[in-house]
Amino acid sequence: MGLTASLYSGISGLTTHSQRMTVIGNNLANVNTTGFKGTRMYFEDLLSQDFSTVNGVGQVGRGVRVSSIYSDFGQGAFEASTEATDMAISGDGFFMVKPIGQEDTFYTRAGNFRFDNDGYLVDPHGYAIQGWEVEQSSTTVSTSSTSTSTATNQTRIIGTPTDIRLDNFQSSPKSTSSVSVVTNLDPSAVDSSTSANNPYFSMFENWNGADDVPIPSANYAYSTTLKVYDDIGTGHNLTVYFDPVTMSNAGGNTVWEYMVTVDPNEDQRMLSGADGNMTTIGQGATSAAGVLMMGTLTFTTGQLSGMSAYTLKSNGGASGGPKNLDNWTLADFSTTGYPVFTANFLGKSNASTAEAANATPIQMDFGIANNDLSSNGNGSVTKGWSSALGTLPTNASAAQLQNIDNAGWLPNFKDRDVSALATQSYDTGGSSTLFQSQDGYSAGILQNVSITREGVLTGHYSNGQVLELYAITLATFTNEHGLRREGGNLFTDTRDSGPALTGQAGSSGKGTVDGNALEMSNVDMANEFVRMITTQRGFQANTKVITTTDSMLGEVIAMKR
Repeated sequence: MGLTASLYSGISGLTTHSQRMTVIGNNLANVNTTGFKGTRMYFEDLLSQDFSTVNGVGQVGRGVRVSSIYSDFGQGAFEASTEATDMAISGDGFFMVKPIGQEDTFYTRAGNFRFDNDGYLVDPHGYAIQGWEVEQSSTTVSTSSTSTSTATNQTRIIGTPTDIRLDNFQSSPKSTSSVSVVTNLDPSAVDSSTSANNPYFSMFENWNGADDVPIPSANYAYSTTLKVYDDIGTGHNLTVYFDPVTMSNAGGNTVWEYMVTVDPNEDQRMLSGADGNMTTIGQGATSAAGVLMMGTLTFTTGQLSGMSAYTLKSNGGASGGPKNLDNWTLADFSTTGYPVFTANFLGKSNASTAEAANATPIQMDFGIANNDLSSNGNGSVTKGWSSALGTLPTNASAAQLQNIDNAGWLPNFKDRDVSALATQSYDTGGSSTLFQSQDGYSAGILQNVSITREGVLTGHYSNGQVLELYAITLATFTNEHGLRREGGNLFTDTRDSGPALTGQAGSSGKGTVDGNALEMSNVDMANEFVRMITTQRGFQANTKVITTTDSMLGEVIAMKR
């Protein structure tokens, strides 16, 4: 080993420090690159050469080389963005992107995504981000003899990760399946609709669906209207009329009659009579057209304590047809304990009663539900209905035969559950609507999108609906330092990194997603400049080794002169 060995040690130092300067320069060059993860170079010494000493064998180092270059996957700061499709991952995880129509998969922390002209959500290279489709799950609203599916807010992720693409910018309409009406009915209101024969259904007696004005304003004390929707998203006005019933010995109770109605011309129910023939009830064909449900509300010291509900299930064979109270029987219940009715706005066959196979039942919620829908079969309790006194009046005409001065003769729920927000009867200066809602809507056009912390791409539509469309797929790796950089903020997996472990944002180890934000580069310029100084000085020191060795070699050559 001679002086020339010192030259090679110095050269190894120059080489490694120049490479380190390249790494530092690359970090500083990407100080403003979205989602960039800096790198750090680590050195190691070369194999040492044995050298004889008076104490035995010693070792002399032969220089330095690059040991490893590790990526720094530390969290970068967030930058606010006005674009809803800009996303930043808080925590571990990578977005998955694929060239459209290809199987190659890349991973990135850069969340600057946009929709292209084909509806794909893509990165700047045109690679589509991957996600799971989200499906609105359904629950069943059942009556005593049939059921129909209605969508709920519950969602589930289906299938495998796929290209996120919005190719349908409309939300489908949903028919109304539930109506809630909460009112305060003025206890001092005058009984505007009276009848000696049908005191509980006097408004129905005064209703004539064949007239331009089915019921004059002088025949009811209060009404409230809200819009409901049919299967194709057409809106229809649903009006509930209320009127007090005069009772001389109600034991502290007050009773109001009500009618749930629609425009008679929009009521397309067709029911079978005793002869089996179908009869058109709605569209102004009969005086009962437009009346979907009627019944009574019982109040005890102003609080709702009971309810009855009757619907038309057949045309019957009695004189008067659908106008005859014999043909109005106790309503069926939904599985949640509310009485149901149907309007059959579209005139579908076998869809004109709540229990019909093709019907779309609508449950009526005044703030009181039934917790017990069972029947004991002895006539006093049937399908959730009961009567405190006497035999249960199973049709509207039977209710007239009871003692009308005692609300206990009216049908009531078997096990009543009154909500904190329920229809009431307090003296507040007049009747008013406290709350009303329904769950149907018309078709809507996509207006904008947003991203939740769980990485769910949500569409906001012109009909007021907010629908979850896709769940962003995030990937983690057993050894993220084994990923290969492909340029363009992209990584690919390798044998060292292991396969991608995919999951939804917010799940174990996947981090969360912030919309309207971008992750900035995690390069710290202060640290990089300190490393630059030490690298520069290391490079200078190694040049001194070479120049000093050169001077020593010159002295050796000068010995021959």
